[in-house]
Amino acid sequence: MDGRAARWQSHREERRRELIKTARKAVHRLGSDASMEDIAGAAGTSKSVFYRYFGDKAGLQQAMGEVVLGQMQRRMQEAAQLAHTPREGLFAMVSAYLQMAESSPNVYAFITRLSPGEASAQDAIAASGALGNFFEQITEMIATPMREYLGEEKEAVIVYWPTAAIGLVRNAGEMWLGSPPGSTKPDQATMAGQITDWLCLGIAPALKSTTSDQQ
Repeated sequence: MDGRAARWQSHREERRRELIKTARKAVHRLGSDASMEDIAGAAGTSKSVFYRYFGDKAGLQQAMGEVVLGQMQRRMQEAAQLAHTPREGLFAMVSAYLQMAESSPNVYAFITRLSPGEASAQDAIAASGALGNFFEQITEMIATPMREYLGEEKEAVIVYWPTAAIGLVRNAGEMWLGSPPGSTKPDQATMAGQITDWLCLGIAPALKSTTSDQQ
C-alpha cells in the first residue's frame, strides 16, 4: 500500500469512527427505533453516507455493537480482576454489565436487536459478529473463576454452565432493563446480587427454606 492509499484508508477509518460516535449519541437521544434518516440528520449528513460506510442499518448496528460491546467487555474484565473470590468476580461482572446497559438502554437495544425489513436482518445473536464474540469472551471469563472454585473434576459442569449463565444474565438483565421504574423494581446493585445468587446457589436454597418454614 503506497502513501496515498494508506492516507485514504486512515481517513476512511477515522470517518467511520466519527460516524459511529455520532450515531451512538443520536440513538441515545432518539431511541432504539431511530431510522437511518434520523441518525444521519443528527450527525449532520445524509443517510447515503451511512449506507456507503455500513451497507444498511444492520451493518451500522453491528459496527456500533463492536465498539459498545468491546467497551463493556473491558469494563467487566477490569471489574473481575479486582475481585478476591469467584463469587465476587461474578458479581463484579454482572454489575458492570448492568451498569453499562442501564447507562444507555436505547443504545443497548439498538445493538442487540436487528430491525425487521433490512436485507441482512435476522436474529441478533446469529447476525452480529460483535455480539457473538462478546458472549464467547464472557463465557471464558465466567468459566475461569468457576473452574478454580469447583476443581477439575467438575469440568463437565463448566462446559455447559457458562452458556446457561450468560442466558440467565442477559435475559434477566434485559427484562430488568425494560421494566418500568417503581417500588417493585430492584436497583442495579440488588439485581446484580440476585443474579449472582442464582448463578452460584440457584433457587433451591430459597425454596427449601420456604418449605421448612411452613412445616
